[in-house]
Amino acid sequence: MVSDASQSNAAEPAPARKRVRDPEARRAAILAAARSVFAERGYAKATIREIAQRAGVTHGLVVMHFSSKEQLFLAAVPGTRDLADSVRGDAEGLAERVARAYVARMESADSADPFIALVRSAAGDQEAAKALLRAMREESIAAYRTVLTGPDVALRVDLLGAHLIGVTFSRYVLADGPIAAMSADELTRYLTMTLDGILFGSAGTSPSSS
Repeated sequence: MVSDASQSNAAEPAPARKRVRDPEARRAAILAAARSVFAERGYAKATIREIAQRAGVTHGLVVMHFSSKEQLFLAAVPGTRDLADSVRGDAEGLAERVARAYVARMESADSADPFIALVRSAAGDQEAAKALLRAMREESIAAYRTVLTGPDVALRVDLLGAHLIGVTFSRYVLADGPIAAMSADELTRYLTMTLDGILFGSAGTSPSSS
């Protein structure tokens, strides 16, 4: 005869196994999956759902870590995620630091670079391009405000971004014309001059005459 105590113990469910949580590992998996999907699909065609599937997590978890596809893209690929490092420092020399960082990155960039992704997505999906541009603008303004002051910082940063997008289109997307024919050093010198003018209003001098 089985005692009431034995019956009670047998009826109790086994304690649930405690799930192991490792937010950093999951974040790293999401970023790795995002880099892969963005490289294969391009920015406009990549989806959070596919990225979540490749990372082995839920769609909701991706959104919890990164509020939008734009923010996930900026966190996953080179570009604005490295902007703070190139901007950091004194205002003097800022234009040259930004120019060097941009040229160094773009000379080895792939289709997942933010500037290239923005230019290419604008041709096929303007809403996606606008969302990415807004996210890039917010990240850039926040970085530059650590160095620049004044009421028109956002405008200067937007002009700088527009200038670099134009250079990206000419040299790294169409790859045609005088800008595309420049050496990396020449491009860096000219960009230093033009970026200095945008950021600080100084006309500068022609790199060829210095």
